[in-house]
Amino acid sequence: MALATDRSTDLEATFKALASERRLQILEWLKDPVAHFPPQEHGDPIAHGACNQFIADKLGVSQPAASRHLKVLTDAGLIIPTPRKGWTYYRRDEAALTDLKHTFNEL
Repeated sequence: MALATDRSTDLEATFKALASERRLQILEWLKDPVAHFPPQEHGDPIAHGACNQFIADKLGVSQPAASRHLKVLTDAGLIIPTPRKGWTYYRRDEAALTDLKHTFNEL
């Protein structure tokens, strides 16, 4: 029974993360960070993702607001943070997103 409860809790966090247009937009941009963000000095956009400041700028929100969106996506297991030289870079967790697609198909 605990496994079902854990899965329900995970799905609830995931649905909450996906319930924001801005978080959906972040996931979309992170599909192709090279196309959506400027060149980065310390992080490779393919290996590390996009810098948190670039994400905030593109969203048109403050750094704390962007950080909150990124934390929700991270806590839901949809993106992976990578700290590098004082900045944090975010990339999609493609394996988790694939698993999520399979879970949706099972519902």
